[in-house]
This record gives sequence, structure tokens and C-alpha cells, in this order.
Amino acid sequence: MKHNLVKKCFLFLKRETVLCVSFVLAVLSCILVPPSTAYFSYIDWDTLTLLFSLMAVMKGLQKANFFVRLANLFLKKIKTTRSMLFLLVFLPFLCSMVITNDVALIVFVPFGLTVLQMVGQERLLVPQVVLQTIAANLGSMLTPMGNPQNLYLYNKSGMGFGAFCGLMLPYVLAAAAGLAIAILCVKSVRISGVSISAEPASKKALLCYTAGFLFCLLGVFKVLSPVVIAVAVAVVLLLLDRKVLLSVDYALLGTFFAFFIFVGNIVKVEGIQTFLVSALEGRVEIVSVLASQIISNVPAALLLSGFTSQWQSLIIGCNFGGLGTLIASMASLISYKMVIKQYPQQRKRYFRDFTILNICFLIGLFLLYAFI
Repeated sequence: MKHNLVKKCFLFLKRETVLCVSFVLAVLSCILVPPSTAYFSYIDWDTLTLLFSLMAVMKGLQKANFFVRLANLFLKKIKTTRSMLFLLVFLPFLCSMVITNDVALIVFVPFGLTVLQMVGQERLLVPQVVLQTIAANLGSMLTPMGNPQNLYLYNKSGMGFGAFCGLMLPYVLAAAAGLAIAILCVKSVRISGVSISAEPASKKALLCYTAGFLFCLLGVFKVLSPVVIAVAVAVVLLLLDRKVLLSVDYALLGTFFAFFIFVGNIVKVEGIQTFLVSALEGRVEIVSVLASQIISNVPAALLLSGFTSQWQSLIIGCNFGGLGTLIASMASLISYKMVIKQYPQQRKRYFRDFTILNICFLIGLFLLYAFI
């Protein structure tokens, strides 16, 4: 029994490493700044509640097979592997702007793998999944709801929705061009049209979750309080679909909560504050990218936001920081795990191609940033 408990703890630590590390950091920071009611002021409740609402609604749309059925509409018309790649790469690129990068990968990577198997083109496994992953990370840069760190920095900075999208638009357009060039470099062969069977969802469920998403946008556009929206979403799901409510990524919410405590305490430690403020001065983008390579871009955004008010630079840096190493964006690990689970022999090739292509995109975006 004790052995099973240790095994479960090890598996949890392996599965939720970022959550565990953030929790340990939060606890250690409490030694430097003793717990008090001031801790409640550390928490960005708007970000937490809006993130919960968006994740819950997207889980519902995913469960309803909305995205798979959408992809099927286009897939039947595909005649070459090149057009197939364009579809399977640009679906997560575009959808990540609305449904977040991790949800886009959870939906479209397994969908893409199934398509490859059906058309007998598993030779394209690595380039397709690598490009899908990069596409989801880069497409999600455009909007506040595209990824968790954007939602947080959007609320923290006080920027308008249009201003945020306008800031990231040149880089997203450049990313789209880069993805298209990469796809054109892959040899194309003819294939037959294909479609994936998906259970039809009830119109009531689709209508409910679509309405839920539009309701969440009222929080993004700052029309309604995100707390009110979260309560409404939770109550509706509690009554209509508890499984969706249980499937929300509470580990991510816990990671945010722990980092809010950690950053709130660290900001009050004068020596650390002085060092980080000095390190960020005039180098916010570079420091954000480097920090993301080690702790991933969501924790990097939470940490560095406590020591700079250069919001535009931090937004750009943390979004660029999703490129690079496999852990630079936690969403990238979703694709990696799916690939090595089904094709363990592709581990080394995937890691090599992923790293090389990510570095190429990172350099390209930085050159564009320098030019702009």
C-alpha cells in the first residue's frame, strides 16, 4: 500500500511538475514574507476566473466534436499531401487564437495522426506535428484568450483588445508566412479525400457551449466581471454537464495561484527586487525569452510581471519565448507526449526537428522585431 502511494506521488510529480515546483516556491516564499491577509491582494482573480470559464467552455465544445466536424468539412476536398498539411497546420494556427494553444493541440494533433494513418503517409508524422505545435504557439500570440500568459498580461497591462491584437499582428502574419514556406518545402504527393467519423453532438449542447463562449468574451472585452461569468459557467455546468466541469485543467489554475503568492512575496524582498528590476531594464524581451526556455512562458510572465511595467515588451517576449526548447511552452509537451506514445522510435528525430525549426522561427521573429 505504501509502495502504491509513493508510485502515485511520483506519477503526479511527473505529470504536474510545474504545479509542484510552483507550490514549493510559494511555500518557500512564505518564509521570507509571513502569511497575512495581504496574500489575497496578490491574486489576480479576474485572470483566474476568466481562464477557468474559457477552459470549461472549450472542453464542452471539444466534447461535442465541434472542431473535428469542422475539419471534416474541408478534409473531404483534399487531394494532395501538401494541401493536407496546409489544412492540418493552419487549423490549430487559426483556432488557437480563440480556443487556446493547448486545446488546439489536444484536438488537432490526434486528428492529424489519424488522417496520416488513413492516407498511408506516416512519413510526414514528424514535420506535420512539429509544424502543428509551432502553429498553435504562434497563432495563439494574436489574442488575449490565445494562451494563459496573454490573458494574464492583457488584464495586468490594462490594454484594450484592439491594441493587444494590433501589437502582435505583424508577428502572427510573419509566422503564417513562415509556416507556409515550411510546408512548401515538404514533397507533395496525391492522395484520396478522407474524413474522420465523429459522433454528432446535440444541437442543444452546441448552442449552449457557443453561447457560453460568447458570454466569456464579455469578460475579455471587460463588459462583465470575469468572476460573475465564472460563477454562471460553473452553475450551468454543475446542473447540465458535470463531466466537463471536472475535466477543466485545475492544475494550471493551481499553478497560477501558487505563482501569484510566490511573486507577491518576492516583490517585497528588496534584494531580489533590485536584482530583477536591474536585469530587466532595457532587456525585457531577451530576459523573457531566456526565462521561458527554462521555466516555460506562463511562469515567466507571472514572475517577470512583478518587476517591470514595460507591458508591450513583456507580451512580445513571453510570446516569442514559447519558441525554443520543448518546455518553453507547456503546450509543446502535449504534442511530444502524443507522438512518443504512439511512435517511440521517432523520439530523437522529433526532438531534433522541433528544436531546429523552433530556433529558426525564433530568430526570424526577433529579426522582424528589430526591424519594426
